[in-house]
Amino acid sequence: MSPGRGPDPTRSTVSMDGHTLTVSNLDKPLYPGDGTTKAEVMQYYLAVAPVLLPQLAGRPVTRVRWPHGTGDSSFFEKNLPAGAPTWLHRVTLPVPGSTKDRETITFPLVENRAALVWLANLGALELHVPQWRVDDAGQPLPPDRMVIDLDPGPGAGLGECARVAVLARALLDDAGVAATVPVTSGSKGMQVYAALPGTQDAGTVREAARALAEALAIAHPDLVVSTMTKSARRGRVLLDWSQNTAAKTTICPYSLRGKGSHPLVAAPRRWAEIEAAADGLASLTQLGPAEVTDRLSAGDPMSVLACDVS
Repeated sequence: MSPGRGPDPTRSTVSMDGHTLTVSNLDKPLYPGDGTTKAEVMQYYLAVAPVLLPQLAGRPVTRVRWPHGTGDSSFFEKNLPAGAPTWLHRVTLPVPGSTKDRETITFPLVENRAALVWLANLGALELHVPQWRVDDAGQPLPPDRMVIDLDPGPGAGLGECARVAVLARALLDDAGVAATVPVTSGSKGMQVYAALPGTQDAGTVREAARALAEALAIAHPDLVVSTMTKSARRGRVLLDWSQNTAAKTTICPYSLRGKGSHPLVAAPRRWAEIEAAADGLASLTQLGPAEVTDRLSAGDPMSVLACDVS
């Protein structure tokens, strides 16, 4: 990215993917803890674009924006804001039960590097997506993956999440779901993504995730809970099966997080490191942008899910 400065020193123009964008305040720190700037956020998203864009392709994107950095307030944004560039792909979908009484919402579809830069310029640090895509006509397809969302309660951490992830993988293997990828969330917990053939509706997938959560909670009551009751979660890991509800979204693999003063990433991992943490042989930590980009030289763990940008 080579921005050209105009007469306003806070604004620049960038040419990318056949589009010209105006970006502003590139030197603004968005993470006050280490001073990570808006330009560095853009550089991260460009560095991971080859592996991030396949995860976003065809999925309506909900954004969490921190216009003034993570030391200030944030807000969720679903609807495409006024002034969005005309070249940005979009899809309009019904939203029954919308908290803002909308009948439809127009979401962006993020399909190229220029769209990533445009979002970063708005302070959209977090990119959240559903487990389903839309077809070429903008109609929702059945889910192409299940997400096992692992949220540690007080007194539990990534080590406990790793143990549950390994147990969940075994049940998925038994069910014939062989392609799975663990992702440390960049927040407290982690997810396990499981490839699906795209032949079952979201309700069926959600109930399968619920059955898996309940089976693990019964077999490992000191480690796993499948209900939201906060009092039951101390020292245990909540397997949040409800994340597979069609209307819900999960942080996209390779997205930044905005929850702290330093940048962290929803980072795909190798099963070997999850197994080592589950066995107590190694510690597991959340990863930052530099660690994630360094790991790309060894390949993209998400590729086993056969996500295809086309």
